Amino acid sequence: MLLTTEFERVSYPLADAFTISRGTQTAAENVIVRVTDDGGMTGVGAAAPSAHYGETADTVEAVLPELLTVVESVGDPHALTEIERKMRERVGRNPAARTAVSIALHDLASKRLGLPLYRQWGLDADETPPTSFTIGLDETETMREKTEDAVEAGYPVLKIKLGTDRDEEIVETVRDAAPDATIRVDANEAWTPREAVRKSEMLADYGVEFIEQPVPASDPEGVQFVYERSALPVAADESCVTLADVPRVADRTDIVNLKLMKCGGLTEAKRMIHTARAHGLEVMLGCMIESNAAIAAACHLAPLLDYADLDGALLLGEDDYDGVPIKEGEIRLHDLNRSGTGARRTE
Repeated sequence: MLLTTEFERVSYPLADAFTISRGTQTAAENVIVRVTDDGGMTGVGAAAPSAHYGETADTVEAVLPELLTVVESVGDPHALTEIERKMRERVGRNPAARTAVSIALHDLASKRLGLPLYRQWGLDADETPPTSFTIGLDETETMREKTEDAVEAGYPVLKIKLGTDRDEEIVETVRDAAPDATIRVDANEAWTPREAVRKSEMLADYGVEFIEQPVPASDPEGVQFVYERSALPVAADESCVTLADVPRVADRTDIVNLKLMKCGGLTEAKRMIHTARAHGLEVMLGCMIESNAAIAAACHLAPLLDYADLDGALLLGEDDYDGVPIKEGEIRLHDLNRSGTGARRTE
């Protein structure tokens, strides 16, 4: 079979500036990958690289020609395991670049079968948890307004970014604006271990569900300290990047937050999910700020999850692609009336 490949770099403005404890983002640099078979059917994927993990749009563009050479040499979109293995052998790092190719291949393979991806995998769409909607750091009253907007839009789960000297004020304000919402918080490594334990007690008083990455991943003893003393469950994000990290964090976290852009593709993400289950961990799938060309694929993994944080495309001011319908936080795989991942270029 003859496969042809191409990619393009795009920059999407965000609906609002998005701030976490280590910086502010106003646009999302994505790289779109397309793989086309000899019948003219095309699969699409996207990379949303993170400089925190050593990738940029420039590095993605630099390695994609080599990765796509692998795809063209194998020439079979259904040979997913072989292609992903050979891509890892050629380019050991650059997981976001490999993920873009993985998504495009999965999209094309399931399109060729005439099935949505979750059905190709045999998953149950009724087992899909709602996605959270993220409220980034901002002036406290602005965060209140964004929370009120999210509640008005029907999102039942909110994820609040923390890591400031006014964390309690923020949580109190958000809880006041969303008294019935499930609230999760993410400090993005901003706290010390003892500070995290103290704040966990405060957060428990506001009915927070769990804390994501309260302390730096570079301090595994600190992660352990918080896990053993926190008043709330703890989720590992920056501490859990690859498959090998899952057993390393299994005795110091309650939940692992996986991301396609960290692990390198859909096949690897499924391995990580099953490994986490084998270690007794709960599983969340998160995202970067991504086009639906990437988020759509992540949505198909939702039936395997305890928690979903797949709002990356919802934070964009514009997107070239539609994806899996999401309404009031519900990932509506049942409403997907097309094959593949569901990513489709908008007119």
